[in-house]
Amino acid sequence: MNIIDIAKLAGVSKSTVSRYLNDGYVSEESRKKIQDVIDKTGFVPSNHGKTLRTKKTNLIGIILPKISSETISKIVDGVSEEISKENYNIILGNTDLSIEKEIQYLKIFRNKNVDGVIFVATIITEKHLEIIKQMKVPIVIVGQKVEGYPCVYHSDYEAAYEMTNFLIRNNHKNIAYIGTNDEDISAGINRKEGFIKCLQDNKLKYDKNLIKDANFSQEGGYEKAKELLESRNDIDAIFCATYNMSLGVLEYMRENNIKIPEDVSLCAIGDSRFSNLIHPTLTTIQYYYKESGIKSSRMLIDILKGNCNKENLKYIKLGYNFLKRESVKVL
Repeated sequence: MNIIDIAKLAGVSKSTVSRYLNDGYVSEESRKKIQDVIDKTGFVPSNHGKTLRTKKTNLIGIILPKISSETISKIVDGVSEEISKENYNIILGNTDLSIEKEIQYLKIFRNKNVDGVIFVATIITEKHLEIIKQMKVPIVIVGQKVEGYPCVYHSDYEAAYEMTNFLIRNNHKNIAYIGTNDEDISAGINRKEGFIKCLQDNKLKYDKNLIKDANFSQEGGYEKAKELLESRNDIDAIFCATYNMSLGVLEYMRENNIKIPEDVSLCAIGDSRFSNLIHPTLTTIQYYYKESGIKSSRMLIDILKGNCNKENLKYIKLGYNFLKRESVKVL
């Protein structure tokens, strides 16, 4: 059964059936005839054929670093919620923090296998930029600011500065910082620069030995806490660039009977629905990850509808929520 058969049974032209299936104008009489035939025959239009005719797939590709992450699930939730309102479906490309897989998915999606792409980025390399420039479909980047492309990102510098200032105002003077790789501009460079600038503005010594880089994992936080606390006995606070790393620090401190916050205060950027269940409850900066998914989806839809172009590209910088809890000793 194809549209020629449907046309014959309905007593209309093939072009009329085609317009009906593609939401074009068809008279009410012809519309009813075609639908009656479809109902009786159980005809299902071919998505592939529709794609060839309309050049649309009604698919949005999402490239994300780690699908098991609570943060990423919030972003995907926001994307899915917004995209579904426009009758789009999503294809997830999980890269497991592999740059090679990110490049591979960008190549897969660039040639109109999808109508648009949302790229949840951690590190943007020259290779990424080279592929992104070749994209034949619109792309929105989440989590990093990339000049020349629509982006939704977070106030990383400001959040780190405010958290550091909070520690200093509560009489912490020897503050250790566990950050991430400087190839990651947002979580790596911007957060670290916010921390260092706040120390300098408050005329506190910037001690390179109190700054360690780890990966995003709990294990990374544990290892760096061990390095810091076994080499120094004057540390009064540890500030982690990510929530997962702070859990590793917490684990190490518990194992070694270091009391939080009596001996050492602990804080982080990022939050979890379990933060209030941990004892002591963790002082953190909460980002609006679901909102970033919603905003990036809305931006992509605007581009697909022709409401946004190179001349009016949007860069959306989201704020944050400072959650002051028990893990920081306050005056």
